[in-house]
Amino acid sequence: MAAAVGCTALVLAVTGAASAQPRSADPARQVLAAKDGWGSYGTGTTGGARADAAHVYTVTTWDAFKAALADGGTAPKIIKVKGTIDADGPSCSSFAVPGYDFDTYLKTYAPETWGRTKNLDGEPDNSPEGLRRASQAKQDAYIKAFVPANTTIVGIGKDAGFKGASLQIKSVDNVIVRNLAFESPLDCFPQWDPTDTADGNWNSEYDSADIYGGTHVWMDHNTFTDGDHPDSTLPYYYGRIYEQHDGEMDIVKGADYVTASWNVFENHDKTILVGNSDSASTAAVDRGHLKVTFHHNLFANLVERAPRVRFGQVDSYNNHFVAGDGYGYSYGIGKESQLVAEHNAFTLPDGAAAGTILKRWNDSPLTADDNYVNGRLTDLIAVHNAQVPSEILQSGAGWTPALRTRVDPPQAVPGLVDHCAGAGHLR
Repeated sequence: MAAAVGCTALVLAVTGAASAQPRSADPARQVLAAKDGWGSYGTGTTGGARADAAHVYTVTTWDAFKAALADGGTAPKIIKVKGTIDADGPSCSSFAVPGYDFDTYLKTYAPETWGRTKNLDGEPDNSPEGLRRASQAKQDAYIKAFVPANTTIVGIGKDAGFKGASLQIKSVDNVIVRNLAFESPLDCFPQWDPTDTADGNWNSEYDSADIYGGTHVWMDHNTFTDGDHPDSTLPYYYGRIYEQHDGEMDIVKGADYVTASWNVFENHDKTILVGNSDSASTAAVDRGHLKVTFHHNLFANLVERAPRVRFGQVDSYNNHFVAGDGYGYSYGIGKESQLVAEHNAFTLPDGAAAGTILKRWNDSPLTADDNYVNGRLTDLIAVHNAQVPSEILQSGAGWTPALRTRVDPPQAVPGLVDHCAGAGHLR
């Protein structure tokens, strides 16, 4: 492929070193290289590389994709995705259960009627909220696809991907997902929570990829975007945006040993969670886990969570962050997080302060060395503390990453990542 040759040549020209990406005659049988991030730890990540001929599938429809996932149990399998597969279903109305009516929902739970001190969780099944829940459950069953252990899912060519799908990598080991474009699922039935902030909020479900207790996962050369449904196209009700998007990729509930490399995350609000709660029950599951590496990813035109980190040891290096309108922050420093953010490049527009790159949610020290903002070496912790003195951050994550194949100079990162990351650029 021309794009692949161009990226290989660019890596050689800029760094003087060959790409660290593994190679084989068939990209679907490539495995994560040794020492390539946390995903390579221990047994490593090989996905379906050992699949026999009976467990190699090429799919072009959502039904065929789900059937391929289910076939053969946990035997190694390779699923090749050809073209864009639509997982949205016929329409939102096709998921609505009898009796559900959005206008009735709005009238019933309007703040002037319902108030702002009680959420809707206790509403009975025959209430407007109960009918919303049942409708959402129908959509949930349709758009979620559960990935078994020992699976590789790879896009063929430059235009492979999913529209409205939610991949569930749930409590399984050894999964590879590569060269796919994901258009975020659109939740047809968000829930109104009048107690979420002083003004209330609409809360939605569905991530494009949900790594929920999964281990040894490699997400590589994928593109995640809101596509035809950016937040700017969404309506407002009760004075709040009718939010129909959740995250692009979440890593939660004791997930471990994940490498996310050469992906594009763009045009989204709440992008990536590593750990999803501060609660005691969640802490009991997450402590000692959530070991994740992000390298050579492009984070463009995002609002926040790139990622927001709780608990785990996260290594984030050689990424390019490009801020746009509505930019909030990049790294969220959460409870007991141990983030190492090094050798990254940040491109901020006029008026965006470098001190907002980091957002302190809890007092968790981090390491943030050798980062460049608009081409200048910048101490991210120092500028944050100077600009946000009410939320002082401490330096020193308490660990040193050892699982890195090659670290590029941060000045070269924008040229490398902007041209070579994302679906269609698999080398």
